[in-house]
Amino acid sequence: MTELNTGTLGELDPAVAVPAYDRSAVTRGIVHFGVGAFHRSHEAMFVDRLLAAGASDWGIAGVGTLDGDAAMRDALGAQDGLYTLVTTAPDGEVEARVIGSIVDYIFAPGHPDAVLAALRDPATRIVSLTITEGGYGIIDATGAFEPRDPATLADLEGLPAGAAPTSALGFVTVGLRERRDAGQVPFTVMSCDNIQGNGHVARAAVLAFAARIDPALAEWIESSVSFPNSMVDRITPATTDESRERVSAEFGLDDRWPVLSESFVQWVLEDDFTAGRPAFDEVGVQLVADVEPYELMKLRLLNASHQAMSYLGLLSGAVYVHEVCRDRLFADFLLGYMTSEARPTLAPVPGVDLDEYSAELMRRFGSEAIKDTLMRQIVDGSDRIPKFLLPVVREQLRTGGEIERSVLVLAAWSRFIEGVADDGSALHPVDKRLDELRAAVAGEADAPGSFLDYAPVFGDLGADTRLRTAFVAARSRLAADGARATLEALVSR
Repeated sequence: MTELNTGTLGELDPAVAVPAYDRSAVTRGIVHFGVGAFHRSHEAMFVDRLLAAGASDWGIAGVGTLDGDAAMRDALGAQDGLYTLVTTAPDGEVEARVIGSIVDYIFAPGHPDAVLAALRDPATRIVSLTITEGGYGIIDATGAFEPRDPATLADLEGLPAGAAPTSALGFVTVGLRERRDAGQVPFTVMSCDNIQGNGHVARAAVLAFAARIDPALAEWIESSVSFPNSMVDRITPATTDESRERVSAEFGLDDRWPVLSESFVQWVLEDDFTAGRPAFDEVGVQLVADVEPYELMKLRLLNASHQAMSYLGLLSGAVYVHEVCRDRLFADFLLGYMTSEARPTLAPVPGVDLDEYSAELMRRFGSEAIKDTLMRQIVDGSDRIPKFLLPVVREQLRTGGEIERSVLVLAAWSRFIEGVADDGSALHPVDKRLDELRAAVAGEADAPGSFLDYAPVFGDLGADTRLRTAFVAARSRLAADGARATLEALVSR
C-alpha cells in the first residue's frame, strides 16, 4: 500500500494519473472557502487542468472556518495537499487522477491572521465559495439578509469592536476592506454554490454584511467588486470509509480523503472578473455573458429532481438514488415532472437539446457506481426546496400550468418531516429549521394546508388557493395509500 504524498507520486499504479507540472513552482491565485468533496471534484479539478497547461500562478489556498475542518487540514497536510479523484461513467468506466491544485490549506480557527494575509495579498485575484445554500443568510422568499449561523452572527457583533473574523462572510468583507484601505484592486468573489443567481446572492450577502459593519465599505464593494454567476454540476457524494477502501483495493493507494464522483462535469461561468481570470475557457469551462438559462435548466431539472425522488423514495423505503431511478415507476414520475412542469418554465438554452439533457440526467441518476444516497440530497431541505422546486411552482401557477407532481413532492416533504416511513420505520430529517418545520407540519392536524404558511420557505405562496387545495389532497393520498400507490395512481393517468 502506497501512502499518498509528493514523494510517492512516482510509485503509484500507472492507472492513476499524477500531476506532470512542477508543484513547487505553483503560486496562489485563488483562495477558496469550503474545501469539501464538491469543490475538490469540480473547481479544484479544473484548476488542476490549468496548472497542467502551464498556468502556474493560479494555485488554490483552501480555507476551513469550522472546527470540524481540522480533519481536512490534517488529511491534506499529511498528503502535501494531494488527493485522488476517482470518476465513474454510467457505463462503468473508471478514471483516477491525483489532483495537485491545492497548494495551501489554512485552518481559520487557529490562524485568522493567515487567512487575512492571503486575502490582502495582491496575488489573490479570486476568492471562491462553496459554503452551501444556507451559508449566505439570504432568505429566498423575501431576499432579506437574515443569517442564522453562529459565526456570522458573532462577526456582525464582534467585528465593529475589533474582533478577528470567524465566518466566510466576515473574512471576505474584512479582506475587501483591507484591499480598499491599501489602494489595491479588489479580488473577485466567485460563488460555486448550487443557487440560482449565486453571484447575485453572494453579492447581496456581502453587501448586507458590510453595510452593518461599515456603510462606506458596502458602497465601495458595490461599485468595485465583481460577483460572477455560475452554474456548477457534478454529482459528488461525501467520502466514506467505503470510498477509502475502494481506492485502496483498486489502486493500492492509501488516501486519507479521496473524492469519488460521476464522470460528467459542467461549469458555466459568467465572464465578469475584477482582477483578471485564468484561461478557464481552455480547460472545459463555458464562459458566457448570461448564465441564467443554464442555471435554471440545471436547478429545475437536476436539483429539483433530486428533491422529487428523495422524499417519495425515502417514504417508500428506498436508500439510494440509483435504486429509485432504475424503478420504472419513479423514472416515469421524474420524466413527467421534467417534461410537464419544469421544462415549460425554461427559456431556450443555447446549444442544449432539453430532450437529450433530460435523458442524460436519467442515465446519470441511474449509475449504481456512484452510490449516492437520497438522504444526502435533502439535508437542509428548507434551503433547497425554495431554490430548486418552488420557482417551478410559482411560474406554473402564474401561467396556469401543471403542478400536480411538484405539489406531491411538497406533500411528501411534509410527511418526511414527521419522521415515519410508509412501513412505520423511523426517518431522520436533518435541517437547521427542523423544530420550526415540525411545528408547521403539526398544524396540519387542525388546519390542513397550514404547512404552506411557513413563510421562511413559502413566502406568500400559501395564499394561493389552487396550490393549497392540491397540497391538502396530496397529503391525504399519501397518508391513506403511501408513496408507491400514490405514484402509481398519478403516473397511470
